[in-house]
Amino acid sequence: MSEGKELQQIIDQTLQLSHGILAEYQPEIEAQNIGSVHFVEKGVALVSGLSHVRSDELIRFAGNRLGIAFNLDPDEIGVILLDNSEDIDVSADVVRAGRVVDVPVGEELKGRIVDPIGRPLDEKGPLKTRKRRPVERPAPAIMDRLPVEVPLQTGIKAIDALIPIGRGQRELIIGDRQTGKTAIALDTIINQRDKNVLCIYCSIGQKNSDVVKFISKLRDNDALSYTIIVVGSGEDPPGLQYVAPYAAMSIGEYFMERGEDVLVVFDDLTRHARVYRELSLLLRRPPAREAYPGDIFYIHSRLLERSTNVKEEKGGGSITALPIVETQAQNISAYIPTNLISITDGQIYLSPELHRKGILPAIDIGKSVSR
Repeated sequence: MSEGKELQQIIDQTLQLSHGILAEYQPEIEAQNIGSVHFVEKGVALVSGLSHVRSDELIRFAGNRLGIAFNLDPDEIGVILLDNSEDIDVSADVVRAGRVVDVPVGEELKGRIVDPIGRPLDEKGPLKTRKRRPVERPAPAIMDRLPVEVPLQTGIKAIDALIPIGRGQRELIIGDRQTGKTAIALDTIINQRDKNVLCIYCSIGQKNSDVVKFISKLRDNDALSYTIIVVGSGEDPPGLQYVAPYAAMSIGEYFMERGEDVLVVFDDLTRHARVYRELSLLLRRPPAREAYPGDIFYIHSRLLERSTNVKEEKGGGSITALPIVETQAQNISAYIPTNLISITDGQIYLSPELHRKGILPAIDIGKSVSR
């Protein structure tokens, strides 16, 4: 009889112990939301089955190919591809990455050439930084900003004397093709040597050969050590070109919040607008004026609004933006140029007539202004 009681006690203790173990057990495997590709075109894909995806979230395709959730429709998701569409098959599985698109930041980027999501392009090995920031971030609040008072010298007397640029300002460089817009940006970057200004050059839709020439000129003038190059070239998928300026601005914000002065050059936002129009039309977004989507003004305003001069409690640094825009036949009243003129704090207008006469830089003082 006593043996039966002892056996029952052992059984009860075993059951209590097993109940405690089950109560504390946390499953390590979570259910994963898996979607499927049902349409692929150059630069975009349509995906179904990802019910809880967020806007701007990274999407992973087979082979670790990446995309950005762009259109969130009830039955499908429009995805901007960050890799070549030829590598993605219809009916392939896709999963959520669980984070929005971001870019690596840190001191390790100085002197490096990277693509808009931080992949090295200069054969100097992988980036060793572990810090990352979303490419889309809110602009600093008005109360966190300071007046623009310290000048940023370009080294070009016509600009520094007549239309000076301040640290924290947005100054548009505008003119027809082959009038010296990129040359002004290049001279400005070279002039920042020994002035404690970090420079970021963002190439959007340029030919690789042009980017290589620009980098070689920086290297010849010992300017590459304080410059970060972000390249979304014309040979890259449209999604990378679209993300490029936002990635460059996020890298600049990291240094601004550490108290440094930063100069960011966007070369150029005309191509950026065209890439955004291409992606929007492929994803069937309704076209508006000149077939651009209705939010074309917003994509540039939310980018350039992030350049400013912030208070000491917010870091005390500044971001000066030099966006470049190309005009056709000197038409500065075209859609994209007028958008950018209204966003920025002034413009440097380069005249093709002065350029043909050999007056360099070909700055038309009458149409240039710094506010």
